[in-house]
Amino acid sequence: MSLDARAMDSVFKALADPTRRLLLDRLREHDGQTLSELSERLNMARQSATQHLDVLERADLVTVVRRGRERLHYLNPTPIHEIEERWISGFGKLRRRAISAVENQAATYVHITYIHASAEQVWQALTDADLTARYWGHANVSGWRPGSTWEHQRVDGSGVVDVLGRMVRAEPPTRLVITFGSPGEPSVVTFLVEPHHDIVRLTVTHENLPNQEMLTGVSHGWPAAVANLKSLLETGEVLPQAPWDMSRAHA
Repeated sequence: MSLDARAMDSVFKALADPTRRLLLDRLREHDGQTLSELSERLNMARQSATQHLDVLERADLVTVVRRGRERLHYLNPTPIHEIEERWISGFGKLRRRAISAVENQAATYVHITYIHASAEQVWQALTDADLTARYWGHANVSGWRPGSTWEHQRVDGSGVVDVLGRMVRAEPPTRLVITFGSPGEPSVVTFLVEPHHDIVRLTVTHENLPNQEMLTGVSHGWPAAVANLKSLLETGEVLPQAPWDMSRAHA
């Protein structure tokens, strides 16, 4: 879904300040920094940095992931990509800037969305094989206990497992952590479900990505899968066309 007018106004307002643009540059160079790290790199008081980061977070240009007592800040390129789609691509400009932004990102990808559902419903959608088969095109099969295997199985009857991993952590209905891919040096995916009244914020953090090819793949794959999940929970139906097909068509 494109940014609405209010959201776009907040993005342009956030980007209008040179200090906030500098903060985004620092996160592009090194993603996942704490407030202290950003303040030190910019020689800025923590209070001033906090104020600027709050503006960037409200504009969805920065995503915050909590790790114990630490708050790690990640660049979220999605609003900038939305602006590129509306204001640049429509006039025939090439997509090099968006591609370059993805290439320059660190080996962590963060995607955040808001869903009109309960935390329990989102947890079930993440862990129920039948539901994942509906919105993902693959059944996620696991015992959902730490140490158990996690299989991303095709639903064409072949039984083929396209991605294999293990359960690392399960705290229903708020936190799920799995390994993803190669058993030697697997990447790690964390699903964080944060309820707020009648909605939840779902944050998907994919870390330890081994190469640019995988980073590019997950940057298309996670938004598509989460969009289908959101549609299923909010409307009872998945999107009328597979969103990952659109990602490939516009790559």
